[in-house]
Amino acid sequence: MRAALLIQRWYRQYVARMELRRRCTWNIFQSIEYAGEQDQIKLNNFFGYLMEHFTPANSERNLISHIFRENEVCRDTEWERYFNYVNIELPEFYSGPRLTFPLTATHAAELVEAFRNKQQLHSRYVLQLLLETWKLLRILPNINHVSTCQCKEIIICGDLHGQLEDLLLVFYKNGLPSLETPFVFNGDFVDRGKDSIEILLILFAFLLVYPNDIHLNRGNHEDHIMNLRYGFNKEVLVKYRLHGKRILKLLHKIFSWLPLATVIDKKVLIVHGGISDTTDLSVIAKLERHKYVSTLRPPEQKKKQESTGLDSKDASFGPKGVGSGQRLTHGSPHRSLQNLSSRVHRSVEEELREQRRRAGFSLSHGDLQGHLLTPDSDSCKGHETNGDEWKQIVDLLWSDPMPQNGCISNEARGGGCYWGPDVTEGILGKHNIQLLIRSHECKQDGYEFCHNRRVLTIFSASNYYEVGSNRGAYIRLGPDLVPHFIQYQANRTTRKLTLRQSVGQTERSALRALREQLFAHKSDLISAFQEYDEEKTGWISLNSWASAVESVLRLGLPWRVLRSQLVTSAEDGLLDYHSWFSELAIKEPNTEIPHQSLLETMYRHHSNLETIFRIIDTDHSGLISLEEFRQTWKLLSTHLNMEISNEAISDLVASIDFNKDGSIDINEFMEAFRLVDRSKAEMGETCR
Repeated sequence: MRAALLIQRWYRQYVARMELRRRCTWNIFQSIEYAGEQDQIKLNNFFGYLMEHFTPANSERNLISHIFRENEVCRDTEWERYFNYVNIELPEFYSGPRLTFPLTATHAAELVEAFRNKQQLHSRYVLQLLLETWKLLRILPNINHVSTCQCKEIIICGDLHGQLEDLLLVFYKNGLPSLETPFVFNGDFVDRGKDSIEILLILFAFLLVYPNDIHLNRGNHEDHIMNLRYGFNKEVLVKYRLHGKRILKLLHKIFSWLPLATVIDKKVLIVHGGISDTTDLSVIAKLERHKYVSTLRPPEQKKKQESTGLDSKDASFGPKGVGSGQRLTHGSPHRSLQNLSSRVHRSVEEELREQRRRAGFSLSHGDLQGHLLTPDSDSCKGHETNGDEWKQIVDLLWSDPMPQNGCISNEARGGGCYWGPDVTEGILGKHNIQLLIRSHECKQDGYEFCHNRRVLTIFSASNYYEVGSNRGAYIRLGPDLVPHFIQYQANRTTRKLTLRQSVGQTERSALRALREQLFAHKSDLISAFQEYDEEKTGWISLNSWASAVESVLRLGLPWRVLRSQLVTSAEDGLLDYHSWFSELAIKEPNTEIPHQSLLETMYRHHSNLETIFRIIDTDHSGLISLEEFRQTWKLLSTHLNMEISNEAISDLVASIDFNKDGSIDINEFMEAFRLVDRSKAEMGETCR
């Protein structure tokens, strides 16, 4: 009996240690993910700054202006002609699925089977399917209302993020969507995974067949600005090289027409992100959702102020159309970005902070409504209404719950809010709702209750961060409105792993990502370490190491807990911080670039750099000219408020234009300057 108790105690301690390691690993993944989203919003805000503070004649502004012109074909009657598929011929050797319209359940099922077998739908059918979907979405309301009285259960799925395996597993367990098996898919169908376009086509096909039984909510990744960074644009252009640009254009239009919420039996509200203390379903039901092609930037206002030659310090720096509605133009039409920092009254970073403040991202949500409804000197009613609408949509798609009462800006993501239990009680009580179902956050078990079980997060992409990192889950909701959860792992190898193997594998992946972050901030970290090394000995305490690392990376991680896995050479509690970087086991690219600061910039802002490349590559060829490459670096250096000399950029160009053809392959360039875990690289070389 005593032996059994000892074994039981040991096992409980073992499970507790594994759980602690798993939670710590989870925090690493989530902190890095949210930091990336925040970077993307900052970059987009910077682009908005350029659009508002430079004239159309400015060359740098022209590089990025096309991403804000998604509504340029604005008349609905022109869209069918613009995306005409009739003139696209099917090659004789095409063996993929064939569609005829109107679609039937058989067509949709055949499409699922074709994608399961790695077949590709021809672009002619893709465009036709997307056009029919767009026509249907235009007549759907902002908030879908669903009843359980005509079915046994409704299946509710969270984020899928391009992971087709998870969707196929959900269909395997429940059957395909039908009159008897309705589904609600709660946004974030695309990005990160490799099969985003296939997931969209499947969901759209079933939507056309069963428009009253499959419901699609918009997520924060159904946004063309997010797609630039997180892979969906690249995926479509690789799979559909000839007609990919047209397909993306139509998808951007479709994303703006996706409904924003679903309500079941007037008691269960389903939205992608969440709510705020100003959420009003009556406002959401009436707004024109299709105007918000990107929720990161409100639509352009009709009223524009003529150029008066004002300098930016005289501008009313509104949140891209929400505040003043003004578009500032500079006196000189060819004003260079390099003069920006010296010519404006405040630095770019200060301007962006002010822009975010006026946009409401740094205000408490309690104060925000009053801020938006207080007109600036040149505001008009139309601007105020659009500002309030935009805020409602951003909150629905970007917000996260928090355990404390209140409603504060979501600084971790850079958009939406954190809302507390008191806000849940108030908003749900106001609308007579008993349960809020949302997604947006990866959960280790696939689901999680909070706020006295009145808020439920559901996440359907298993193995999201790494194989074994999390389960996926979906909800079965019957007439009693009591949610029942089904968890799963779509990757078969994961099911064979023990708890120790699963935690260990995920932990190694998280630490590898964290070491890359540390190495990419080498210069800043050394400067921070030197502040603690007052006597210039080259040694600091481990506590000082932890404080310095957090001050630079700002990831909110338990560095004192992690230091045993990141620091192995400390002597008597002291660390030689110059030699410590070799412990990170990061293999740098083989380059002969003399400018170390330029390399660090590439490592640290790898995703931002690739995003700008994708924007500048307007013909989606994967190639940019040397001049466009230089312009990319000018944009990035101005965004970061740092100096990068023309000499450094020229040296970089000389080192990568191997065949001297005057163009640069984006994919090859980004891969050439990617940091690699040394142990992983050596393992790969050994296997050759």
